[in-house]
Amino acid sequence: MAKISAIEWTDATWNPWIGCNKVSPGCKNCYMFRDRARFGHDPTEIRMTAKKTFTSPLRWKEGRIVFVCSWSDFFHPRVNPAWRQMALELMADCPHHIFLVLTKRPEYISQMVPFDWFERNPHVWLGFSAENAEMLNLRAPLVCGVPAAGHFVSIEPMLGAMPKLYEWLPFLQWCITGGESDLSNPRPSNPDWFRSVRDQCYEYGVPLHHKQNGGRKKIDGAWGGRLLDGQILDAFPPELLALREARDGA
Repeated sequence: MAKISAIEWTDATWNPWIGCNKVSPGCKNCYMFRDRARFGHDPTEIRMTAKKTFTSPLRWKEGRIVFVCSWSDFFHPRVNPAWRQMALELMADCPHHIFLVLTKRPEYISQMVPFDWFERNPHVWLGFSAENAEMLNLRAPLVCGVPAAGHFVSIEPMLGAMPKLYEWLPFLQWCITGGESDLSNPRPSNPDWFRSVRDQCYEYGVPLHHKQNGGRKKIDGAWGGRLLDGQILDAFPPELLALREARDGA
């Protein structure tokens, strides 16, 4: 069994470094800040993780879907460039995994990675977070303009409607949605916002993975439950499904 993460849409998380700072409304209640502060650590301090953690994907013999930098941002400007180069080399050396690099800082990509790097490493996908229409319009062109085998968007927490998501769906291989959760006062997501994204993804044939509705209460293991109009929407791109099927012998 290769899945070692509680996040529904990945098999594992990999953090070659940790620490970040808040850059947009979606960051307001970030779980990393909450968890680091709980143990008396400064969440804005960026530090390299231990060698065992940094090199862990090399020891995972079975192919995994790997979410990169769940406790930071791969393109954070305060990350030591030498660390990033080491991480790029490690990912290139692990083509049996599919790495999902998700960022809120796509404006730095061109400064930090050769333009054709993702294209030369098709097992590394590039994605962006977009909590509202403003962030979608800001980040989508910067990410979708980078050649890559896979582009994706994480709309979590969803803080507003995205009636023109369809403008970017032809460039995306996957869409993830979810509401804010596990807080004393989570900001609510309107079910109609989720429905609009669902309908647009259906129209353009983009797999949609709806992680959770959000809220303070877990329903069937997910914050606010996963049902949207009585359905669980947990689609994966065919490349990710093929990796899992090959690994699990399906």
